[in-house]
Amino acid sequence: MRMSGTWLILLCAFGFAHAQTNSTVNKMDPIEVTKTRDFELSGDGQAVSWQRTDWYSLPQRSHLENMRETKLKVLYSETGIYFLFYCQDEVLTASKTADFEKLWLEDVVEVFLWPDTGHNLYFEYEISPLNYELPILIPNINGEFLGWRPWQYTGDRKIKHQTKVVGGKKETGAKISGWYAEFFIPYELLRPLSNVPPQAGTTWRANMYRVDHDHQKIAHWSWQETGKSFHEIQKFGPMIFR
Repeated sequence: MRMSGTWLILLCAFGFAHAQTNSTVNKMDPIEVTKTRDFELSGDGQAVSWQRTDWYSLPQRSHLENMRETKLKVLYSETGIYFLFYCQDEVLTASKTADFEKLWLEDVVEVFLWPDTGHNLYFEYEISPLNYELPILIPNINGEFLGWRPWQYTGDRKIKHQTKVVGGKKETGAKISGWYAEFFIPYELLRPLSNVPPQAGTTWRANMYRVDHDHQKIAHWSWQETGKSFHEIQKFGPMIFR
């Protein structure tokens, strides 16, 4: 199929931009997770600990004519694992105002953690720009999967999370330039899963995603590319704890 000059220039620019990002993750390249002491969340990664680890870029997998940056950092401690996302954006498309709703239907970032590949059981976490969350455990049997909500989701088992909007108001439909999500998943919540907590040298399989719904178009980003479903666990990549 012939490609127009505009498309060719755009795709070349996209490839060049990614080549210039040292921490861009390619297929199956591991994320290396540095250990830290526990710290408080600010919503936008103000803790000094975040300065000791690199950003990883999430490739945009759809709507290449409208490129936006999505990147993340990961740390772990004696008690849990920390994530920090930054999402370049134009409109805050999020209207849901309760936890455990179908957050994936609006702007969201998602993390999938699969500590033990001997069992098709993994943890999924979603958070919206408005700071509402969806933590679920996923049994995936021959491609059939369904999420189960955590029981006794309080105290040391509860995820800590904060979000912060940049360049606009933190409200539905606001024009913005981007948003952050920062969260801490305690090992206490993951206790049904084996290979938890991780030690230096431990490897988990994982994937990280972003979904955006600006201008009635859906775009998505992912660390490891999947097909029709984010739940294609055999395509998850290695996350190595150092």
